[in-house]
Amino acid sequence: MKKNATGRPKQKFSVYMKKYWQLYAMLFLPLLYLVVFKYAPMIYVQIAFKKYSLVKSIWELPLAGNHGFEFFIKAFKNNDFRYALRNTLTLNLLDLFFGFPAPIIFALVINELCFKRYKKVVQTIAYMPHFLSWVIIYSLALQLLAPNDGLVNMIIQKLGGNAIPFLNDEAHWIGSYIGFGIWQNFGWGSIVYLASIAGINPELYEAASVDGAGRFRKMWHITLPGIKPTIVVLLIMSLGNILGGGFDRPFAFQNNLVMRVADVIATFVYRVGIKGLQFSLTTAVGLFQSIVGVFFLLMANFISRKLGERGIW
Repeated sequence: MKKNATGRPKQKFSVYMKKYWQLYAMLFLPLLYLVVFKYAPMIYVQIAFKKYSLVKSIWELPLAGNHGFEFFIKAFKNNDFRYALRNTLTLNLLDLFFGFPAPIIFALVINELCFKRYKKVVQTIAYMPHFLSWVIIYSLALQLLAPNDGLVNMIIQKLGGNAIPFLNDEAHWIGSYIGFGIWQNFGWGSIVYLASIAGINPELYEAASVDGAGRFRKMWHITLPGIKPTIVVLLIMSLGNILGGGFDRPFAFQNNLVMRVADVIATFVYRVGIKGLQFSLTTAVGLFQSIVGVFFLLMANFISRKLGERGIW
């Protein structure tokens, strides 16, 4: 009987499928979903290279100028797109810098709490913002941070200070945008890290206690190294989305006073592509966004593997 690389005898394909067919049957619906809703629509990516018309089939559309790259060139000559590209990179990098460590820190702190009932209450409260839509969160932001009748500014004025334009000044708006993003996501994001911490061998903590290590030492030398692979994988995935980001958050928070820093690629595509009916232009923008995202993902994974980490694949 032939053996594989591990020295075990090879199984025939028919015997293997007969034994594990249930697992592959369970994969059928997810794979069907991916094919129908993710891969099949990719045929319309060619709109980025053609002059779009509502009355023609996608296969009948004529090729755009400059060998099909007319709308890519037009996008990079568009000042609004350049601002949107800059804002997307800036806001996502700030989100990554300030928002990525937040769930890790929260998970480490929660793990150190002794009272289980108190821990569960804190976790539940931290998870709740994740289930609020950005429209509701922006309504809360208005109630708290409005220049004249916001609760925070009313307290500041009562104490003798001047009202701060949290939502109307560009610099303050960026701080508010990032702050509310962290508040909404840090509790939910900590679930993965808490699950990873739960998988660390408790004997390591017992041995560290015998050696006289305190809580901080255990956290630094046991907990953090134990969740390091999880941190690396999630960081790689976050880097892959560095030029992405959702539509609802910036769209809910932006206003005319801060559009110079609040307009991102997602809102640019909505405004120019859907409302302005420039489908070829915004398809080109979306394709560029996806290619850059894949590049960042591959680069981050490559660097991770070179540094000795596991990476995504």
